Amino acid sequence: MKVLFVVQGEGRGHLTQALTLEKMLLAHGHEVVGMLVGKSKSRKIPDFFYEKAQAPIMTFDSPNFLPSKNNCHIGHIRSTIYNILKTPQYVTSIHEIWHCIRDSHADLVINFYEVLCGLTYFLLRPETPEVCIAHQYLFLHPDFQFPDEHRYSQQWLRWFTELTAIGASRILALSFHPYRDDPEGKITTVPPLLRQEVREIARHHGNYITGYILNAGFADSVIAWHQQHPHTPLRFFWDKKGAPVETIIDENLSFHQIDDEAFLESLANCKAYATTGGFESVCEALYMGKPALMVPAHIEQECNVYDAEREGVGIAADRFDLSRLLDFAHEYEEDVDFRFWENNAATRILAALEDVAENHEQLPATAMAY
Repeated sequence: MKVLFVVQGEGRGHLTQALTLEKMLLAHGHEVVGMLVGKSKSRKIPDFFYEKAQAPIMTFDSPNFLPSKNNCHIGHIRSTIYNILKTPQYVTSIHEIWHCIRDSHADLVINFYEVLCGLTYFLLRPETPEVCIAHQYLFLHPDFQFPDEHRYSQQWLRWFTELTAIGASRILALSFHPYRDDPEGKITTVPPLLRQEVREIARHHGNYITGYILNAGFADSVIAWHQQHPHTPLRFFWDKKGAPVETIIDENLSFHQIDDEAFLESLANCKAYATTGGFESVCEALYMGKPALMVPAHIEQECNVYDAEREGVGIAADRFDLSRLLDFAHEYEEDVDFRFWENNAATRILAALEDVAENHEQLPATAMAY
């Protein structure tokens, strides 16, 4: 089976998932013929992705949410204006994606939550079957529970998620735990795509807290807590543009450019983990038995955090109050069931992909494809 990836380049979650799935496919005799990665001016695709991906990588301009002025949350007005002005580039990207799908002769396209891939299937109707895979597709499952607040934003999130999945033959929703299949929505829940290194790395209980912040503005919150608790060692990772590899505040607080191996090593040996609410790293912490504090930066992460808190994965907060995390760590118990669920990831995901590739009914071609 020849597979082409289309990956949203926002954050690190979809990128590490793509690397994990590539390795999984190669181990079972399949071929990844290429990776198309959405990029924008506000995010840098991390070096580890280029270093570890075995398939050729091509980037294209993709919609992205710009941070607010304080560089913590999403700047909605700024993002809307920016993406409207970029529409001509996005139209070009759609045609680039279509040509890559056609020229790759792939048996399957796997879409890691990239909206322009969904629009490509809506407008140009590639004949190659598409499977969508991401945690966000759990938001479309009829049994998923949303928080009570921000109902309008939740509707918008569901609409955007549906947009990314246009034309999908199957939707694989990464989840902390199994849900029933939803044949009507073509949704199957599967375990998270965690790297083999997460399962194999030696874990210890160190004396420091580690963390990952999506938007560098959250560093102010971390520094403020540190000033009140200067004796607790903190090691945080970010993707702040222009920052050096390591920014040392003092002997107990440092910020590091996101590095795949360094982050994993730090997570495996910390006492607790703090993050801005992304799904991937919370799953890594859960698998390693590390208690987590989650500070959501936008509505998608608010839904992630609500789901994680309901499952006992961690606790939510509106700022990096690490005292709450330390209190939670005292009563935290490792989730053995999650490890059993996660260990079935390869079997469940590969079975679904192979089923789609073998049983796909081609979509009708249209005159719009050129």
